[in-house]
Amino acid sequence: MRRRDFITFVGGTAAWPLAARAQQAAKLPTIGLLGATTPSVESQRVAAFVQRLSELGWIEGRTVAIEALWAEGRNERFAEIAAEFVRHKVNVIVTAGTASAVAAQRATSVIPIVFAPSGDPVATGLVTSLARPGGNVTGLSAQSTDSGAKRLELLREVVPGLRRLAILGNISNSLVVLEMREVQAAASALGLEVATLEIRRAEDIKPAFESLKDRAEALYVVTDPLLNTRRVQINTLALGARLPTMHGVREFVEAGGLMSYGPSIPHMFRRAAEYVDKILRGTKPGDIPVEQPTKFDLVVNLTTATALGLTVPPSLLARADEVIE
Repeated sequence: MRRRDFITFVGGTAAWPLAARAQQAAKLPTIGLLGATTPSVESQRVAAFVQRLSELGWIEGRTVAIEALWAEGRNERFAEIAAEFVRHKVNVIVTAGTASAVAAQRATSVIPIVFAPSGDPVATGLVTSLARPGGNVTGLSAQSTDSGAKRLELLREVVPGLRRLAILGNISNSLVVLEMREVQAAASALGLEVATLEIRRAEDIKPAFESLKDRAEALYVVTDPLLNTRRVQINTLALGARLPTMHGVREFVEAGGLMSYGPSIPHMFRRAAEYVDKILRGTKPGDIPVEQPTKFDLVVNLTTATALGLTVPPSLLARADEVIE
């Protein structure tokens, strides 16, 4: 499969892409990539995945076929896309995020599924245990709900007088709800007043900000596919409201957010390629332990800090993996 076809958006629905090429590649092992958001959001992750596959001997169009479908942050598309992959009998399904992995698991108990990553695969029933996943599902756990308190600590280093915090999350995502609760508990322990902005669809974002008014001095954004696709809008609204923002993934900071801290998702996609390699060579997914994150990224946007009139401590900048200027 040509890289430009892989990276380019493949339709707004789950119609099977480029059928003629798929037929030509019928003899090749096929990876079905279920993209939770859009190619532009996930380009770095996809590139890391494809590069590592290549290093392991899986060259797209020569030794493996890769078919990608994108949900554009709409969870209702996951089941449709997963069913499409099942109908076309792909050899492995690779997912990004818990909801897409759950949809794939419901669609098939036979085709191997690799999540890259999932928030809490045991709690959501994707695997029996991290050490022995069992079944047809394995992958990498982001353990996102364990990082909320750390993000608050980092945010307070940049906003030392922080007293009032807003938390924005898509409550139709069960893992988002768990993280919101964790952040609320951590904030309360620090003596912060908390305002929660609960949304279910993109149209709820602007009214949520309007309802906030002057009730917060900073904003904690809980990452999920829906909000990721709306990251520019969220950062624009936050900047207009003079709210420093904390995020879980670097894409938000690249789009104007103040800072992010969390597992390196591109690194996880590289590791996911190694899982796919083992599966294509005959290892059962249930025998491959789920890996927990080992690399975390701290990203700071100095341009945004300047626009907000904030001074980022040199000690924090020294610890940052990337500083955007």
